[in-house]
Amino acid sequence: MAIWHTCFPLDEANRRGQGCANGHLGIELIEAGEDYLKGRMPVDQRTRQPAGVLHGGVSLVLAETLTSWAAAFVVDPEKFHCVGQEINANHVRAAESGWVYGVARPLHLGRSSHVWDVRIHDEAQRLICVSRVTMAVLATPNRY
Repeated sequence: MAIWHTCFPLDEANRRGQGCANGHLGIELIEAGEDYLKGRMPVDQRTRQPAGVLHGGVSLVLAETLTSWAAAFVVDPEKFHCVGQEINANHVRAAESGWVYGVARPLHLGRSSHVWDVRIHDEAQRLICVSRVTMAVLATPNRY
């Protein structure tokens, strides 16, 4: 069963992300499946730390971007909107170049909160980062 309240608008989400952190970091949403949202981000001068590898904080930006967009389309936007409440991550491997891909899947979709699991892999499918994001579901219409 699909988790989406309405069809997920990949093109619209990517267009809206162009003028903010998502666009500046090269984050693209690329696939919305029945129970997941997938995106990608380049490992380049915008996303590396001074040591030359993907910045751990930028991995969290990818994770929160995926879960924020996903949560926004799981709820009825006429009644609710979602905001990030907590995020954590384990960085398990460095990435030096190419692309990383993140997949967000819900662990819990409740009335007042969502808990999401995000797995970030490199192009060789090696695990780079595991993140868990809690989203608060607020009983006010989506303002975005």
